[in-house]
Amino acid sequence: MTKFESNAAVKSGYYFNPVTLNCVPVQRDGERLPNEKGSWIAIPTFAAIAIVPLLGSMFAVFLPAIGFILTAHALVVKVTGLGKVGAGELMAPGYAPGMAHLTGKAGEEKKAGEAKATPELEKLAKEIEEKRK
Repeated sequence: MTKFESNAAVKSGYYFNPVTLNCVPVQRDGERLPNEKGSWIAIPTFAAIAIVPLLGSMFAVFLPAIGFILTAHALVVKVTGLGKVGAGELMAPGYAPGMAHLTGKAGEEKKAGEAKATPELEKLAKEIEEKRK
């Protein structure tokens, strides 16, 4: 068995990576292998024909199993209370969805440095009120 490092230029054929369980065909001499963890093994065509359905069946069997395992884990955590810290406690204190934070508070007094109402502004405000009615 000849081993090749990732991203190495290789001859045409089939290459298998046992770390990632990936089997790739290389069509032309001089093409590079994918840059993945682990080393690649050159395999004959009949071995590739045998390995590919095996890898596909492993995917078909273990994918639902992973779903059942994650569901069972979520139920165990919920029932035993291991994950008591919820997302609400991770957010900023005093946060309520939909709350307006930049509207000010009722009865706030004007601070020093803010513009005071001039007679022109009061006249304009009265005109606007009259037009609204």
